[in-house]
Amino acid sequence: MNPTEELVALLDLEELDTDLFRGRQPETQRARVYGGQVAAQALVAAVRTVPDGYVAHSLHSYFLLGGDYSVPIVYDVERPRDGRSFVTRRVVARQHGRPIYYQTVNFQRPEDGWEHQDAMPPVGAPEDGFDLVDVMKQGGNAEADALAKEWGALDVRWLGNTRHGLEPDGGHVSQARMWIRLREGLPDDPAVHLAAFTYASDVSLLGSTLAAHGGNPAKTQMASLDHTIWFHRPFRADEWWLYDQWSPSAQGARGLAFGKVYTRDGTLVATAAQEGLIRPRHDDYTGPGQA
Repeated sequence: MNPTEELVALLDLEELDTDLFRGRQPETQRARVYGGQVAAQALVAAVRTVPDGYVAHSLHSYFLLGGDYSVPIVYDVERPRDGRSFVTRRVVARQHGRPIYYQTVNFQRPEDGWEHQDAMPPVGAPEDGFDLVDVMKQGGNAEADALAKEWGALDVRWLGNTRHGLEPDGGHVSQARMWIRLREGLPDDPAVHLAAFTYASDVSLLGSTLAAHGGNPAKTQMASLDHTIWFHRPFRADEWWLYDQWSPSAQGARGLAFGKVYTRDGTLVATAAQEGLIRPRHDDYTGPGQA
């Protein structure tokens, strides 16, 4: 299978029982399960339990423990609400008998209402960007080759950050921008596109918290603590979307990041938020005190 087919297979969960699913693992050399994979598989589990006609509009989650690639992940779905307009699902991801991730997803029947959106910032085209894996290699990231294989279904073109190529915008002190798309081959099922986007949304968001400091991710202990997505409008994850990311605050070895997601025609289709651990490793830390 090509990388896109492998990702689609990764998102196709095995149903063990009512509201109980099992997710497979990719072949990888990395030690800890990629957070975007767990979030995407949990979303798929939630979608599988929702009646036709409802669409996911928000996802809120917490990463509790690092995942283990050597065993599958089991997803247990709870049904807190089945309303006429809204449906809510809560998913617990487990390994070795312990929860490693919690996710709550809200679904809504599509309806008409007021509409507005922020404008997309002026940016270069995807063709003007740099391959993210090449940028990581130049930065000395030892996991770049392993990530290139695991993220083979993603095409990511880095446009720059606060210290390299981006002019200050909107008062944001720490920013990063890139174009992303899933490579060709995704089926037309909108749920697959939502899950594939969720998988990709965790690629770079936390990295924007380091942009103002010149911190090297290869020399920083980084881990996602939570992850939230609001799905505003339907879109195809295999067509270019801009990930406009900024970090309003970093403190206490934690960084907070937001990302607006625009399609190439300027439509705002999603907003993501994440807080994560950004702890300088002891031998590289030059700040006031040790982490």
